[in-house]
Amino acid sequence: MDIIRLPALSDNYIFLLHDRSQNVAAVVDPADARPVLQQLEALGATLIAIFNTHHHSDHVGGNQALLRHFPDACVYGGEVDRGRIPGQQVFLKEGDRVEFVNRIGEVFFVPGHTRAHIAYYFQPTDSGEPGELFCGDTLFAGGCGRLFEGTPAQMVDSLSKFRNLPENTRVWCAHEYTLSNLKFALTVDADNTDLQARYDEVEKARSQRQATIPTFIGVEKRTNPFLRWDTPAIQTAMGTGDPVQSFARLRGKKDSF
Repeated sequence: MDIIRLPALSDNYIFLLHDRSQNVAAVVDPADARPVLQQLEALGATLIAIFNTHHHSDHVGGNQALLRHFPDACVYGGEVDRGRIPGQQVFLKEGDRVEFVNRIGEVFFVPGHTRAHIAYYFQPTDSGEPGELFCGDTLFAGGCGRLFEGTPAQMVDSLSKFRNLPENTRVWCAHEYTLSNLKFALTVDADNTDLQARYDEVEKARSQRQATIPTFIGVEKRTNPFLRWDTPAIQTAMGTGDPVQSFARLRGKKDSF
């Protein structure tokens, strides 16, 4: 399974999954149909699935146009998002499985950013290979999504599911927010040498207009304060030893950063 990262809108990423053997494709969170259709034409591939993580327009905006070109494509989304995702045909819940050719994806229910958000984790096919996590707007490189419909406790639970994945899991976040996220992270975790080094690397990459996605779970666990809410450094900075309160204060600081 090849994964092709397609920039869209101002800072979105769309991810096209392509199987060379059958020349079929699936797309994750098509914000805009145009780059997807251009890539499919270049590949000569047929779109068979649309995997949505949540209902926001910058994740589902291309659904209807893609369905006009590929009416047999199946649209997946969360069960709780019923009625909010254009063209949705399959309604997924925690622990469900989706399939793309020979790859099986596990569905995580990860409310917080929205009340219905889900993520897709495609397990590796061989030992040593990375798994692939498509996390929408729940986890970002160096950050996490705003809490529009969920609570801090829900988001802590959701992010904990990601934190428990293997460290070599590749994380395909839906936005290029990394540099600004790491600038904030340094204000609450300034003594973190891994974070300092990562900031320097990302600053250089972005100055050269290079993408910072995908990232890895292991990198996020070491440098992303939103996966470190229960570490002494973050809890001291937030002034509380309560994990949920620590996360809530951290998210509040980021909201006003």
